[in-house]
Amino acid sequence: MRYVAVTAPGGPETLAIREMAPPVARRGEVLVAVEAAGVSRADVMQRQGNYPPPPGASPILGLEVAGTIAACGDGVTSWRPGDKVCALTNGGGYAEVVAVPHGQVLPIPKGWTCVEAATLPENAFTVYDNLFERGRLRAGESVLVHGGSSGIG
Repeated sequence: MRYVAVTAPGGPETLAIREMAPPVARRGEVLVAVEAAGVSRADVMQRQGNYPPPPGASPILGLEVAGTIAACGDGVTSWRPGDKVCALTNGGGYAEVVAVPHGQVLPIPKGWTCVEAATLPENAFTVYDNLFERGRLRAGESVLVHGGSSGIG
């Protein structure tokens, strides 16, 4: 499979197309045939050499993708090959195929293209976690968000 490699820390000119064997879906993972990938701040910082991937994460850039489920690993019952999805990856999205834990996959919203859907996972999961899990926002409550200068703001 083809993927985008960072040949040296720096600007976009340090990116190059390389080839490697495609990933294999492990237990609890799906393989997504990537049709579009988002470009996050973390991707840019990693390309510049300022944000190493966490231990165990793919060294390939790309935290959010959209495409089609190509295969499901053992234990995955919520997705089937052929499903159109977007996903928050653990890296590896700048490739033709990426392995993703099935719990980090979302259906593409009705009427959205893969290009649009590839912008959703990082923002959606971050906002949901901050508001509903950490902030415990509940039905009937309101929230005031101060700031709007970041990608999620």
